[in-house]
Amino acid sequence: MSPDVTRRALLRSIGVAGGAGVMFESMRALGLVASPEALATPAYQPPATGDLTVAKRGKKVVILGAGIAGLVTAYELGKAGYDCTILEANDRVGGRNWTVRGGTTMTDLDANTQTAKFAHGQYLNAGPARLPQSHITLDYCRELGVPVETFINQNANALLYNEQSGVAAQQYRTAKADFYGYISELLAKAVDHGSLDQSLSGEDKDRLLTFLSGFGAIGDRADGFAYTGTSRRGYSVEPGAAEQAGVVLGPPPSLSTVLASQVGRYFSFEFGYDQAMTMLQPVGGMDAIPMALYRAIGRHKVRLGAAVTKVTDLAHGVEVVYKDARGKEVLVRADFCVAALPPHVMARIPTNLDAGVTAALRYPTATPSGKIGLEYRRRWWEQDDRIYGGITETDLDLAHIWYPSYGFHGERGVVVGYYNTGANATAYGSLSHVERTKRAVAQGVKIHGKKYSDELVSSFSVAWQRVRHIEGAWVSWPSRTSGEYALLNKPAGRVYFAGDWLSYFIAWQAGAIDSARYVVTNIHQRVMAER
Repeated sequence: MSPDVTRRALLRSIGVAGGAGVMFESMRALGLVASPEALATPAYQPPATGDLTVAKRGKKVVILGAGIAGLVTAYELGKAGYDCTILEANDRVGGRNWTVRGGTTMTDLDANTQTAKFAHGQYLNAGPARLPQSHITLDYCRELGVPVETFINQNANALLYNEQSGVAAQQYRTAKADFYGYISELLAKAVDHGSLDQSLSGEDKDRLLTFLSGFGAIGDRADGFAYTGTSRRGYSVEPGAAEQAGVVLGPPPSLSTVLASQVGRYFSFEFGYDQAMTMLQPVGGMDAIPMALYRAIGRHKVRLGAAVTKVTDLAHGVEVVYKDARGKEVLVRADFCVAALPPHVMARIPTNLDAGVTAALRYPTATPSGKIGLEYRRRWWEQDDRIYGGITETDLDLAHIWYPSYGFHGERGVVVGYYNTGANATAYGSLSHVERTKRAVAQGVKIHGKKYSDELVSSFSVAWQRVRHIEGAWVSWPSRTSGEYALLNKPAGRVYFAGDWLSYFIAWQAGAIDSARYVVTNIHQRVMAER
């Protein structure tokens, strides 16, 4: 017997003898189910007050960048009495964690200036906007007292639209019902015709047919396992009182038409480990996280408008030179430096580090990405379309439309009119803000009609590749095994590097946090080992 068959037979025997609970534990032991330990974040022991001797307390650490990685580094080291100074080139903390509100002003690398005109209580999370429940970011929200609320990542009432297919926009629930229905029909017919007899036992075939019956809402063998559509597709007339049974949408389009719509390619998104139907967000904007860290660290320890111009690694410390907001050069001396800047930005700063380190910093490639917040005078997506949160997926150059997961039934709301990457983000980024708005709205009208333009009152757009001192939404590694990744996860003398780009959670705040904690642990162990 094959190993798989042996394992299946073993589990069946265990289930009969000991019940489902014993079988589940056996599956876990065989590595077929993740254990609670595997799902948990590896234990992290933060430096604590009392770890350092009197002689070692007050060790100085200069941190480049007040993004999440830099802030967490200072926050964690501060617990043990390290004296941390953060240098931030921008006039705000948070880095890519940036919430745009009314009055927010930005001047990009092309000297274009925007000022947001959003109404009170309205905002755009220009960078990260959602938190997976498994991420350690939520642990910091709890620790720092940052309240969170639901972020609706998937919504059956949101839409799928592929312009190239010629099929009109349709609700996610309708598209999913049709794809799953026809897939189930095809697979059931293949199973029943014996096409999979070499892979399935008689019992397996029966069990799979039972599953497909529920999964795709298909007929039985007498009906040829046909998919004919059910209320899963939605209603043209909702069920109601008395004799109003409701009118189910239908009949479904042909299999060929469903495949031609190509919307099925979006369904795999929900299976991603870091995606879910329900996610979380800080109440009032994602920047509640960096602001809480800012307060906990102490505002006096963060120097805003401080653009680093030189880093020198010395035998017993580091020297960092920066220009303040008035253009004056200031020298900072410390025992250690943590560079929590984007690698391509750090690579341009003059240092005396080994040339291999600088080359490694240039190795990962920055990803262009953009967002636009479209503020509407009324929440028509709720009032007219009954869309409360969620995301509409498209094949247009705007890629995604996000509906706000806050302020339900309020007067106004901010829709993310595009969130794109790559070539589409580059194309939008090359436009003026007025042109970006015009283009995004014109595309959105194809899905939602004239109200998408008629109800608009203000907008604010961000092209991350054009944002000063950041110049990209995140980075990607051409390879993690060619040496650069490993090199930058080690100190270059007394200079350490931290950021989501030095983790396997790139583009997530959890990656920045975990990288910061990795560096904190290494610095603390080094100090503890020093005589």
